[in-house]
Amino acid sequence: MQTMVLGDVEVIRLVEWQQPFAPAAGLVPDVPAEVWQDNRDWLVPDHWEPDSGRAVLALQTWVLRSGGRTIVVDTGAGNGRERPGMAPFHQCRGDFPELLARAGISPEDVDVVVNTHLHVDHVGWNTVDADGEWVPTFPNAQYLIPAADDFHYGPENAVQEVDRLIYEDSIAPIHRAGQAVLWDGTHRIDEHLTLESAPGHTPGSSVLRLASGGDRAVFVGDLVHSPVQVLHPCCNSNACLAPDQAAASRRRVLQRAADERELLVPAHFGGAGAVEVRRHGDGFALGPWAAAKTL
Repeated sequence: MQTMVLGDVEVIRLVEWQQPFAPAAGLVPDVPAEVWQDNRDWLVPDHWEPDSGRAVLALQTWVLRSGGRTIVVDTGAGNGRERPGMAPFHQCRGDFPELLARAGISPEDVDVVVNTHLHVDHVGWNTVDADGEWVPTFPNAQYLIPAADDFHYGPENAVQEVDRLIYEDSIAPIHRAGQAVLWDGTHRIDEHLTLESAPGHTPGSSVLRLASGGDRAVFVGDLVHSPVQVLHPCCNSNACLAPDQAAASRRRVLQRAADERELLVPAHFGGAGAVEVRRHGDGFALGPWAAAKTL
């Protein structure tokens, strides 16, 4: 676990795991092979394993303490889930509750849960198994869910069986409990935090902007999976449903991050987990990595 303070907001990083995840050439297929080799001095070991050619990713959650409230951003893969064909997430046994407890947070303390989008590794700890029934993990929280994703992955529209299962065990129980808040466009959480739509990876993909004092950050979910996408923002992950739209959202968010000195906080970066972005000609370069204190 790590923590840093941005203005009046405390940011806590909870990492369930960091490991070689998938072949880099498959995860971001349009990135030329030489990009990985040309940048291996800083990609290894936190973002790339050259011997296997696999991209290194982290499964992690960001917890914000802002305005007297506790906000959880994305909830990982969860435990005990049926995820056929998704080996890293099928019947997981992670330690997310223990990480929360070590950070001094109980489920009852959480006021807001943000799902940046509704993919498997962002909604799993929305719920827990209570005697065979999935119930909200955070009983006192509002769950902020992008309306476009709720529609796309909902029971009337889900195309793949695994999407139906994800919605059934991680989203539908939130609706039944009356804790779901659907939003579109923008949604202001408090004076420091605002959600904004950034579609393409999924129809409702979103980013969370933090502005407090002189500090700025943007939590971008899966808009960026690997730092090589900062260097090559036209290159999508293999999970982007609308590639052109995803690339346009990525470039727009990176432009603002560079211009306003926002710390870029993706869902799956290993190492320091977050990095500053700089303009570089018509593109972008990586600035300093986040400086965080280990708890």
